[in-house]
Amino acid sequence: MNTYTYNSPAAGISGWFARTEAWLDDKGKAAWIAVLVVSMIAFWPVGLVLLAYMIWRNKLSCPSNRVSHRPIVRPLKGSSGNSAFDAYRDETLRRLEEEQQNFEAFLERLRAARDKAEFDQFMEERARKTDSEADDDEADTHGTARAN
Repeated sequence: MNTYTYNSPAAGISGWFARTEAWLDDKGKAAWIAVLVVSMIAFWPVGLVLLAYMIWRNKLSCPSNRVSHRPIVRPLKGSSGNSAFDAYRDETLRRLEEEQQNFEAFLERLRAARDKAEFDQFMEERARKTDSEADDDEADTHGTARAN
């Protein structure tokens, strides 16, 4: 059985583009940046189009698509051969990690205090609004009773 496949000119362009994109993806982020720089130098409108495409397709992000903020300091593997330095390094890293944890706890307490202050302010405004509405209703009741 013979099959006939019609390749439109657009299919050739998209096929070429898809192959180029796959090749650049295989080479990594550095290849994308190099092509971007060359296209900016050669003909800047093409470079802008490429930059927009890279942003749209998220080509400049890290491959794992997640950024880890912890730990900031990563212990070095192995020994340097100098036991005094290794002890100093381990103590310093431990101290830095402890300071980081304390700072993060401080930020959390600061956020909680700010949230509590905002909530307390909201509740006070709500109470004042409720009191003023009650006073207005009471004044309206007394005013209509006197008018009758």
